[in-house]
Amino acid sequence: MAIEQVILKIDRLKWLHFFNNLIYLLLVSETKKLVLKGLFDMTKYGVIVGSIRKNSYSKGVAEAIVAGLPDDAEVTYLNIAKLPLYNQDYDADSPVEYTEFRQAVAAQDAFIFVTPEHNRSIPAALKNALDVASRPWGQSVWGGKPALVASQSISGISGVLAHHVLRQSLVFLDMPTMQQPELYIGNTDKLADENGHITNEGTQSFLAGAGKQFSEFAAKFIG
Repeated sequence: MAIEQVILKIDRLKWLHFFNNLIYLLLVSETKKLVLKGLFDMTKYGVIVGSIRKNSYSKGVAEAIVAGLPDDAEVTYLNIAKLPLYNQDYDADSPVEYTEFRQAVAAQDAFIFVTPEHNRSIPAALKNALDVASRPWGQSVWGGKPALVASQSISGISGVLAHHVLRQSLVFLDMPTMQQPELYIGNTDKLADENGHITNEGTQSFLAGAGKQFSEFAAKFIG
């Protein structure tokens, strides 16, 4: 075999070895990305409870829904109790409470809302929270985030009117909202303990199932 042919063969082997190593490194890199994505790109769920009273039934309903989310879900309950009443004059120089709340909303991937019914509508604190994070105009941080809506009442009417008032606002805020199952929880005082925690096993199962379905629904909209 001529010396030129030997050199050519060696060069081919070197290139083959090089490309094999390159493919291996690319595969390892992609595998690492997938592993890291699974470890660190957990879905972030924001929970907003319309009732700000201590031991509210609405919070108990929210907790029962959260119980159905995946084990690796990152859940944050956003406090709406101390937000100053929205005032357009604050758009140019917002209170720190506005800024922190908007940042907290922006950081979430999806939202769970649970509301009681006040005078056939949603509580003032909840409406205020929606307004604060939707302003200044054109800078809403709600848009595109999937949402679940639940309502509750100690009466049999289950907060149904507040439920749909809230849905109407979320439609305008461009939040895709899960339609089924519909979460109207009535007679909550008979389903929960004195601390507001849902104790009725059937209700627990139903709400946890809704939480699981919501995680699947939300995944369709989260990149």
